[in-house]
Amino acid sequence: QVFKSQLSISSVSDQDAYRAGLRPVSQWKAYGLNGYPGFIFIPNPFLPGCQRHWVKQCLKLYTQKPNVCNLDLHMSPEKTVDLWGQSKEQLRRKGSSKWEPRSLLEKLRWVTLGYHYNWDTKKYSANHHTPFPSDLAFLSEQVAAACGFRGFQAQAGILNYYHFDSSLGIHVDESELDHSRPLLSFSFGQSSIFLLGGLKREEAPTAMFMHSGDIMVMSGFSRLLYHAVPRVLPNPEGTALPLCLDQGLPSDLPVGSVVEHSSDEDWHVCAKYLQSSRINMTIRQVLAEGQKFPEDSGTNGKGQALSEDSHHQENSRAKRHKPN
Repeated sequence: QVFKSQLSISSVSDQDAYRAGLRPVSQWKAYGLNGYPGFIFIPNPFLPGCQRHWVKQCLKLYTQKPNVCNLDLHMSPEKTVDLWGQSKEQLRRKGSSKWEPRSLLEKLRWVTLGYHYNWDTKKYSANHHTPFPSDLAFLSEQVAAACGFRGFQAQAGILNYYHFDSSLGIHVDESELDHSRPLLSFSFGQSSIFLLGGLKREEAPTAMFMHSGDIMVMSGFSRLLYHAVPRVLPNPEGTALPLCLDQGLPSDLPVGSVVEHSSDEDWHVCAKYLQSSRINMTIRQVLAEGQKFPEDSGTNGKGQALSEDSHHQENSRAKRHKPN
């Protein structure tokens, strides 16, 4: 059922791959699944130490305003300005007890970037948009080009933050106006089970593991398939963190690298977080080249309603949600 996928090696120079923190595309492994044309699975193509950059960005930088997160539903704007600053000491001191109070970062469920997804209307709109992070856009463009999608534009991102008691209900990503461009998924931290279904909700899915550093690309026929993440699991190596996260960045990063060194202090906080957590970044191109939103495509940013659990649900003993 699994076969090797061909990548477009000539579409990404080794220098651009290095700048994005990736190995040369000629060294990547890529796989497809029979019956799922357009689905590509790339086991960890990141250079040693480079996953740390993206973890830090997801926890320290991308959580900052003007980006939107689930905590905005419950807290005043001034209290969600610096989630990292309010959480780092608590995370640094964190022990192994399940009964310790969670920091704000541990209460984070999702962050939206670029065109901000409206969870209630399931739409994007022209007037609820903030600049997309340039480093993440560059990474996404290189991965898309390697998979045969040159000119991909990273216009929207949904970052999901999972813990061992979290899950993602069955859904299909169809809100983007241009379905000819792929959906890119990046995983960091603990492992998970991913279910890839069919065009109808009731079709039996195929299950697979996602480990730290793995990338999935959903394009073509597979772009509009139902999928879910029913379980988050400890990484199979049996260590607190996956071994691929042990190594720091080399001192000599290439000229123009979008990957930055993390301080030991910052990485210690990130490592504490990841001991019981997983981060997933899904990047999308919303509009085709020259395409615009319909005139009535949504309300302004202030009028947008957000639903915390319509997409990402936490199944804990204390708070159990109905399946999505």
